[in-house]
Amino acid sequence: MKRFLVVLAMAGSVSGLTYAQEVVESMEVVEVPTDKYVVQTNKFWNNWFVSVGGGFTSGIRHGDKNWSDLFFDNNYGRWGFDVAVGKWFTPGLGLRLKFNGLDGAYEGKSHDQRAYRAEALFNASNMFMGYSDTRVWNVVPFAGFGFIGGHSSMDIGVQSSWRLSSFMNFYVEAALFMADRHGKMLKFNNSYERYMNFSAGLTFNLGESGFEPVPDMSALMALNAAELDALNAALAEQQAENASLKNQLAQQPREVVKTQTIYKGVGSVPQSVFFNLDSSEMASPKEMVNLQAIADAAKANNAKLTITGYADSATGDAAYNQTLSQRRADTVAAALEKMGISRANMTVAGKGGVDTLQPDSYNRRVIITMSE
Repeated sequence: MKRFLVVLAMAGSVSGLTYAQEVVESMEVVEVPTDKYVVQTNKFWNNWFVSVGGGFTSGIRHGDKNWSDLFFDNNYGRWGFDVAVGKWFTPGLGLRLKFNGLDGAYEGKSHDQRAYRAEALFNASNMFMGYSDTRVWNVVPFAGFGFIGGHSSMDIGVQSSWRLSSFMNFYVEAALFMADRHGKMLKFNNSYERYMNFSAGLTFNLGESGFEPVPDMSALMALNAAELDALNAALAEQQAENASLKNQLAQQPREVVKTQTIYKGVGSVPQSVFFNLDSSEMASPKEMVNLQAIADAAKANNAKLTITGYADSATGDAAYNQTLSQRRADTVAAALEKMGISRANMTVAGKGGVDTLQPDSYNRRVIITMSE
């Protein structure tokens, strides 16, 4: 009984460390929590874009002009193309330079309606819902200053953008221009001229795009603390179990330890020879080296050998594993016989499938024990 408890105590000490190691190794890689409203500063050449599209620019006449004339009456507007280049400095703030329009008409008269604009972009989706590089739809209001028809102007508008891929978006936008043809643009009355612009097209991201979120340190620290608590609890449980085993050992009466036979070359501890899955061939050539040492020790001590084969019960049915374990035992016995061990000094048996060890590959073996 005492010897049994000694083994349990030693196994417990080792298993405590092993268990702790297994807890660490089995921990899943957890995604680092991030703050969706905070990102790292991007490099100068990151998050540039180019937009290409087409649309319609039309003057808005004071008075009773029909809105349908904006699109169908060439006396008031013209179709044209758009091109822009810009950069996002943050997920919510960007800047672009844009050209759009062609020569057109205003109130029946020919006018230059080409517009050159510098505009600030505000991605409302990222600003109010948090940054996401996979969001399909974004709403982007914008405002800026520039020139239209050679006169200074200011504009406001809104863009609706749909993500087609990581490098391409489709957009539709509408803008209102207010041109300072009479030097009174900032006096909001009928002294300035107004234009409406509607356009659609594609935006292409240049180079590296997107932003790196900043780790949420408070959430990360809480996550690490929870993992450490779980590990400490596991270690404490193992330590308590070891203390219980040592206490049982201390309460046992001493017994006389019997002298054991010491064998020359190889001790009395059982030796194992391992095999691959579904095979009766030894897993490695080095197994023959171990067998030679066992054979030499058996011959030097005129000892008998017990050869027991096993398979892992996780694969194959019981009948097949019984046959496989016997074949493995016979393989080892045949090798020892070639090394000079008489078959009469060997007891050979197969014990079928077992699950005594982990991982399962350790159960695919033959155990050799030596006796007088």
